[in-house]
Amino acid sequence: MMMIGGGSRYCSKEDKKIYQQWFTFLDSDGNGRVTGEEATKFLSKSNLEKWQLKQVWAIADSKRQGFLGLTQFITAMQLVSLAQAGYELNSDLLTTKLAAANNVPFDFELLKPPVIHGLDSLLEDCSTNNSNNHHHPSVVPSNNLLTKTLLPKKASSQASLGKVTSIVDGLKRLYNDKLKPLEVAYRFNDFASPLLTNSDFDAKPMVMLLGQYSTGKTTFIKHLLKCNYPGAHIGPEPTTDRFIVVMGGPDERSVPGNTIAVQADMPFNTLSTFGGTFLSKFECSQMPHPLLEHITLVDTPGVLSGEKQRTQRSYDFTGVIKWFAEKCDLILLLFDPHKLDISDEFKRVISSLRGQDDKVRVVLNKADQVDTQQLMRVYGALMWSLGKVLNTPEVTRVYIGSFNDKPINEESVDSMGKELFEKEQDDLLVDLIDIPKKACDRQINEFVKRARAVKIHAYIISQLKKEMPAVMGKSKAQQKLMKNLEDEFAKVQKEYHLSAGDFPDVEHFREVLGGYNIDKFEKLKPKMIQAVDDMLGYDIPDLLKNFRNPYE
Repeated sequence: MMMIGGGSRYCSKEDKKIYQQWFTFLDSDGNGRVTGEEATKFLSKSNLEKWQLKQVWAIADSKRQGFLGLTQFITAMQLVSLAQAGYELNSDLLTTKLAAANNVPFDFELLKPPVIHGLDSLLEDCSTNNSNNHHHPSVVPSNNLLTKTLLPKKASSQASLGKVTSIVDGLKRLYNDKLKPLEVAYRFNDFASPLLTNSDFDAKPMVMLLGQYSTGKTTFIKHLLKCNYPGAHIGPEPTTDRFIVVMGGPDERSVPGNTIAVQADMPFNTLSTFGGTFLSKFECSQMPHPLLEHITLVDTPGVLSGEKQRTQRSYDFTGVIKWFAEKCDLILLLFDPHKLDISDEFKRVISSLRGQDDKVRVVLNKADQVDTQQLMRVYGALMWSLGKVLNTPEVTRVYIGSFNDKPINEESVDSMGKELFEKEQDDLLVDLIDIPKKACDRQINEFVKRARAVKIHAYIISQLKKEMPAVMGKSKAQQKLMKNLEDEFAKVQKEYHLSAGDFPDVEHFREVLGGYNIDKFEKLKPKMIQAVDDMLGYDIPDLLKNFRNPYE
């Protein structure tokens, strides 16, 4: 026997050979994926009802990518076998606890491949099509309008790019074909954000919890999961001394930070830039849980007070928070009624969230520890404190409640307060439930925002390059340019009619630029800029027109 899908599903070697043969025939592009259109034609031969086929696809394509890899294809085949045997389909059906959870009276060794009617003729047709495609590598399906749109004109005949199957798949291809070359040419990754990988696009939505020690961050995660997670430790003292990413997995285990940072299928590779000291304070907690199939939770160390505490951290704490903030879809700032003061380090942490204001939600936790009159004063004091730190014109949304598994303390909270807490907790849960649905829209917004930032970065670098002398005095000219960087930003803004709010921080840009020789940078590349403009003006709108949000 061999395990498929991270140890949760089993398949014999003989059956895997059969599934591999079917998968190879259906994989018309040879890119290791079976699209929805290809799978539908094949699965319809199983004589299952349409609603059953929809269930098979939804479970197999749990990441909503719009295609099946080999592992997901095997899952789909096993589900079809079970459906043909009369079993009700659900996402837990193929786990190792199958017999105990679902009272299924057979062993996996007896789970044979499904019956596919007319299989021989279907495979013969697929074989003919694949043979034609292999002899003519320039063939691209003529009815796939989106693929034609996304392919660069010179590369439109390259079948290796395959078919676009979803919004995320389209964004990946657009990034690699059009945006990444511009980032590499002008070193955008050193000045702003690291280069993106496929795992960054495929990652589940993330929710990060921030707050001072003992404000209930770990308890909040326990409250959501209704159980403990590996590595959780709760107490009145600063118990969580590391960043813990809580995500779905086949079994309960903790993975050290050094290990998780080198896994290509995880979106944490670039955290290695913060050094080994940070990675020793970073871990991934995996466990099977329905909620973690859709979102990932990030527990953080309690923010401390005083300059001495800040200097005792042996890694860039604020930098790590900023990294996670850019990746997260929701950021929860937790406060305790007895800890409303915002320390120096907490101010720096909140300042690092600038640009991510729409993701921030404030939670006044443990609110049942004070009576209604005190709660009014605490709420007012919290809003006053936040107003001095969060420089936003809008009023920040504050959720009030007691997010733990204990009943609300009725000695200090009257019936009106109890009803308020319940409504507030329900509102926050709705916000959390909507995260996967909003994640696709946010991913598009972040992608477009990144594309604009890359364009501005290219304009700035090429402007500085243009100001450099051809032969003599390059060192002196660079020093002058760096000193008058604000003036160069203003020239770029005026020449290209850009918004001042989209430009990077001058001081940070100057600091990074100091490590480079401006004369070594590329001149402005109009073709690359035009490719990004076409992507923003045509490709992304076409992508949204042809595919809808997979969570809707």
